[in-house]
Amino acid sequence: MPREFEQDGLAITEAESETTLRRPPLYRVLLHNDDFTSMEFVVFILQTVFGRSEGDALQIMLNVHHEGVGVAGLYTYEIAEMKVAKVTSSAQANEFPLLCTMEEVSANDV
Repeated sequence: MPREFEQDGLAITEAESETTLRRPPLYRVLLHNDDFTSMEFVVFILQTVFGRSEGDALQIMLNVHHEGVGVAGLYTYEIAEMKVAKVTSSAQANEFPLLCTMEEVSANDV
């Protein structure tokens, strides 16, 4: 129900909004295993690009090494896209073929 206020002799009606805010979808940023990228470089990327602690970075790196892929983090689309670009450019600058991708997280996974 709209409420009415008076300000400076004018009647002001406050309209109710039926807009609901939704959280933006999240994206997984994934690092993929290869036979050439060093484990030290993957740990470096996880610490510098993703802000992971040394212990977390080592655990994710081992997951990438043993499982073939590891989750570096969950981000909104723009941030995930920026992280993928940063990893790719850093890997190319250091002559590593490290593959970094992103995938949308389904609502059931969150």
